[in-house]
Amino acid sequence: MPTMRASPYIWATWLTKLLVGSDQCEWSSWFKAHHQAYDKAPSDFDLVKWQMQHTDLLNRTRDQLEESGHKVFTEKQNSFSLKGKTGITLGGKPDLIAIKDSEGLIVDAKTGQPKDSDAVQVMIYMWAIPLALPRFKNVPFEGLIVYETYQVKVPSRAIDRSFQKRLGDLIKRIGGDEPCRKIPSGMECQFCQIAASECPERILEMPSGGNSGVTDEF
Repeated sequence: MPTMRASPYIWATWLTKLLVGSDQCEWSSWFKAHHQAYDKAPSDFDLVKWQMQHTDLLNRTRDQLEESGHKVFTEKQNSFSLKGKTGITLGGKPDLIAIKDSEGLIVDAKTGQPKDSDAVQVMIYMWAIPLALPRFKNVPFEGLIVYETYQVKVPSRAIDRSFQKRLGDLIKRIGGDEPCRKIPSGMECQFCQIAASECPERILEMPSGGNSGVTDEF
């Protein structure tokens, strides 16, 4: 049985797909923000394989940054909690934070297929880290997403007022007292952590025929 958190806690990665619109069910993140010890859906995701691949890419990236003269902080060294005036806490853990000549770089290593939400994850870190970790208070940050075969830069100008407002509004909805709207769908529910015992509307399998049909009109 789930237990209520003392105050809302939101992990940064819960927000990324909602911000770019690839996920629409805000209720899932709202439930996790307000509850813990809830039933989780079974998953066939190979976590050990992913961890090994991610660690390998992370280590190679860190070595390259250190060779180029950066001082690099890794994962647990970068863990943060940022509490707002509403009592909502945003937490996260950037893969790498690299500093050189008073300028910063926030790096996230990705072993899967590239997604629009990858850049948003880095953007959240770029915004939150100077506010949450005093040692980086006045550091200007750029962002970098590292894939196996290429890299994508995230410029500091991406953290404009429009992004900050969208992020702040979403955090207030997810951390608010009123449950967010459920928008169950076969594609989204299959990757959701929350079990059907907690969310009866969860779609366990696609209906026969899926989301397709036929017509004589074209």
